[in-house]
Amino acid sequence: MVIEFLRQVFADRAERSAVIWQDREFSYGHLLSRLDHWRRRLEEEVAPGTVTVLEADFSPEAIALLLALIERGTIVVPLTPAVQTRKKEFIETAAGELDFLVDAEDKVHPSRLPFRADHPLYDELRRRGHPGLVLFSSGTTGRSKAILHDVSHLLRKYTTRRHDFTTLAFLLFDHIAGIDTLLYVLSNGSCLVTVPDRSPDTVCRAVERYRVEVLPVSATFLHLLLLSGAHERYDLGSLKYIAYGSEVMPEATLKRCAELFPGVTLLQKYGTTEVGTLRSRSESSDSPWVRIGGEGFQTRVVDGILQIKAHSAMLGYLNAPSPFTRDGWFITGDRVEVRGEYMRIHGRDSDIINVGGEKVFPTEVEDLILQLDNVADVTVYGEPNLITGNIVCADVSLVRPEEEPRFIARVKRFCREHLQPYKVPVKVNIVDEHRFSQRFKKLRQKRD
Repeated sequence: MVIEFLRQVFADRAERSAVIWQDREFSYGHLLSRLDHWRRRLEEEVAPGTVTVLEADFSPEAIALLLALIERGTIVVPLTPAVQTRKKEFIETAAGELDFLVDAEDKVHPSRLPFRADHPLYDELRRRGHPGLVLFSSGTTGRSKAILHDVSHLLRKYTTRRHDFTTLAFLLFDHIAGIDTLLYVLSNGSCLVTVPDRSPDTVCRAVERYRVEVLPVSATFLHLLLLSGAHERYDLGSLKYIAYGSEVMPEATLKRCAELFPGVTLLQKYGTTEVGTLRSRSESSDSPWVRIGGEGFQTRVVDGILQIKAHSAMLGYLNAPSPFTRDGWFITGDRVEVRGEYMRIHGRDSDIINVGGEKVFPTEVEDLILQLDNVADVTVYGEPNLITGNIVCADVSLVRPEEEPRFIARVKRFCREHLQPYKVPVKVNIVDEHRFSQRFKKLRQKRD
């Protein structure tokens, strides 16, 4: 069976805490019992190959049901409350046939859906007799891509036991990085600590109370954490690793974190929904350079863009053309710089601002402005211009009030001293707050 190795871990660690949910501990024995319950029920009610929507966040019942659906050979579509406004679109795109809603009390409410799942990629999974997983891209504009995985391929890297660390479930239940966190924890018999929300204070409180050792977060969250001062209000001494990914980390934020958490290893992670999460090693805790790859992954850089070939790569998109090259490489769209066996990821090629034919990396400008006194946060983006094609704009929030014309002049002067002219922001706006997605990724679209 595809999850037999997890069943063995659960049996071996039966008395050990597997999940902390709503400040209650649930053992691996409890998870195994609920997994057996759902296996029996699904064998009677759900056929292999059925497209099953699982509306949930991390909870004991949701985890057990997810594994049981995989074990039964269904095609699982996890959705969290974060995508509530797009739930109808996602279910229709995936052609969900059954829905399992896990409520706030961890009760499951099943219902039938009106769609028939007859996509050719589904047919291929059914021919193989393998379980599937549908995840949606986190694009903030347009229609999200529906990404179909063969779960048998995704699970392979977790069959080898690795490190046992108490880990916080920050990344979402319907995101590839959240799934990676869950499977890594369960495959090593560790403890997963869930939180009711992902605010800095809530996260730090959980780290202190449950002696969390690994904190997987986004760069945006780490910046919000530093701004909030929550790291000073709680004891975070149990932390061994802070793993960050999903977007480019400003070097100023990274160096500040390395100073504040000298006993913690800061580890840059890299992955995409299409190929999974690669193993990685940062050059050092305060360095933006990282080595990625690991068993089952190959990387190459073509015209400055990272490409990946992976055993765990998706079968394809349900609603978009294939992004793979003819020889099977996935074009990530991430622009990178290579130095020996390490690379520096500069961000999505689509985020780069083209100013008169010159490329501007938003994070480079943000990193510089963050060094200025009285700057709390900054978001750099491009705005169309008839002469240069685009101009560089910066939305800046302040630590304390400052006269606007004086501040804007100070920002532009500082940028002119350190950047090439085409990189200097033409427009600087003082804003009250910065926008980020439900996945704590910075949004760079122009404000209305």
